[in-house]
Amino acid sequence: MNAPRGRVLVVDDEPMVGSSIRRLLGRDHDVVVVQSGKDAVAKIAAGERYDVILCDLLMPEMTGMDVYADFKSRDPDLARRMVFLSGGAVTQKARDFYEQVPNTKIEKPFDAARLRAVVQGFVKGSGL
Repeated sequence: MNAPRGRVLVVDDEPMVGSSIRRLLGRDHDVVVVQSGKDAVAKIAAGERYDVILCDLLMPEMTGMDVYADFKSRDPDLARRMVFLSGGAVTQKARDFYEQVPNTKIEKPFDAARLRAVVQGFVKGSGL
C-alpha cells in the first residue's frame, strides 16, 4: 500500500535549500517552496493548507520565529505543524525560542532519511 501523499511548504531564503528539499521529497509529496516568511504567510492567508511546514529559523525581514507567531495567532494547529531548519549559527533569541517551543528542529545540513521520516509522520497525522 502506498503512503499518503502530503502537502509540504518549504520556507527558506536560500534557493539551493528549497530546491534540494523539493528534489528529496517531490516524488512522494506535493512540495511548494517560497523564499520568505512573508510569502509563506501570504499563502496561508490565501487559504492554502499544508500537512507540514519546513521553515528556516533565521531569514531576513521575517524570521521563522515571526512566521510561527503569525501562524499561532491564526491557527495553533498550523503552528504545531512547523518544523524548524537551522544552519547552527543562531542568536540568543533563537536559542531561547527553541527552548520555548516543542516543535521539531532539524539542523542543516539535514539528514535525508530523518527529514523524510519527519514529513511522513506529519502526513500520517502522528507528527514527530
